[in-house]
Amino acid sequence: MNPFPAPLAISAIGQIAIPATLMTRAQRFYRDVLGLHFLFDDKVKLAFFDCDGVRLMIDARGGSARQAASIIYFRVADIDAAFLRLAQHDTRIVSQPHLVARLPDHELWIGFFQDSEGNTMALMEERRPTA
Repeated sequence: MNPFPAPLAISAIGQIAIPATLMTRAQRFYRDVLGLHFLFDDKVKLAFFDCDGVRLMIDARGGSARQAASIIYFRVADIDAAFLRLAQHDTRIVSQPHLVARLPDHELWIGFFQDSEGNTMALMEERRPTA
């Protein structure tokens, strides 16, 4: 008899909630600065975006009682160009893109920023060596 229950068989992340204080500001940031595809909203406290099949829910229901968000690492093809775009939108940069690891087939570059609501997020690039 197995003393451990069967695993949950989780297959993928379906949705991630991100806390927000001001919904209009957060919607503009995720749509216009990050360029995520807007899906729908409830016209008041919730907005949903698609990030390559993972749904991001921007949640302003908490008001002033904010909880910290987990750091979401968004993949980009060119991290330097992406950080330039963030800077053009006056996004608060926490740390510029930097080399984190040299792996056998690529380098891992990561940089951190804050969204419009003060949540720390990251961009990551898996940079392949040029031939």
